[in-house]
Amino acid sequence: MTRRLSSTALPATTMATHMALRARSALRLSRGIRPLSSTAVRRFSDDENVPKPPRPIDDSTSALDYKTHVRTRPPPLPAMDLPRSRTAEEAVTNILYNTPPPSLQPFKKHVLNCLVQNEPGVLSRVSGILAGRGFNIDSLVVCRTEIRDLSRMSIVLQGQDGVVEQARRQLEDLVPVWAVLDYTNTHCIERELLLAKVSILGPEYLEQQFTGGPTHEPQRHHHDSTKQEMEVKLAHNFERAGQPDQDAPIPPPLTPSEVIHMKSNNLQAISTLSTQFGGKIVDVSEHSVIVEMCGKTKRVEAFLTLLKPFGLLESARTGLMVMPRTPFRSDDTEDVSDAGGVVDASLLPPG
Repeated sequence: MTRRLSSTALPATTMATHMALRARSALRLSRGIRPLSSTAVRRFSDDENVPKPPRPIDDSTSALDYKTHVRTRPPPLPAMDLPRSRTAEEAVTNILYNTPPPSLQPFKKHVLNCLVQNEPGVLSRVSGILAGRGFNIDSLVVCRTEIRDLSRMSIVLQGQDGVVEQARRQLEDLVPVWAVLDYTNTHCIERELLLAKVSILGPEYLEQQFTGGPTHEPQRHHHDSTKQEMEVKLAHNFERAGQPDQDAPIPPPLTPSEVIHMKSNNLQAISTLSTQFGGKIVDVSEHSVIVEMCGKTKRVEAFLTLLKPFGLLESARTGLMVMPRTPFRSDDTEDVSDAGGVVDASLLPPG
């Protein structure tokens, strides 16, 4: 005979089973045993390979720990070829034969304008610095200005741009120097004064004027000789078979009229030449004149070259003096570009 459970008995059996399962689970938990399913075991193994976030920042060494454990190590540095140690022989050879070549900058004329304090010893200090750097001063002009305590010094020398610039800065560091200006590439007015003493007797008597004393008195050729000198000359000519000596010709003595004409002609030629160069004759003596001429250096040198054929006895030059030009500023506001524009044909006159 089959027994059937009633609807009221089924819920009681199910409840009893549920209670038994809960009691069994509680017992396992108390013993530390946790039931794991296959899905749970697989999920737990996957969690071990997943990267975890860094630990919270607790102290200053946390960043160091993070970079040590998390960041990858950088690649090693590339290999470098370190120079080997040189011997003494190689070092001396390098110094002697591998010295850098000198500068290829050209040597040109430089004009320095120094504004200095008007006190003793300034000229010696400036020239001492230039001499210490190996400069040969071509000309140096110093004079007081309109200011009582200020002097202007114009220096002309030859050198390279870099070396002259170093000397200029060193001069500017001196205590009594106000400023040092380089007028090499500046538009300036350059003037130099020349005084030249020129002979008016001609180049034939120039050597005689050099030995004639302070007044340059020309020496006359004396034909009066002693008896012994005449005998020696006669014996010398006899040895040469009566042929005279082939010495330099001696100019014959001039008559007073010839001397006057020669002086007049030479004086007129020198005066005309001086006028062409803007000079003038400031002194006339018996056998020479003094000419004054002011101009640029090249013009002064050209004038001296033309005076040498007459017989240049003495010359004195002041050296170069410079002053920069004042730039000219035009007040004309017309647009230069409109001058070459297109012309309107309607504005032109008829025809």
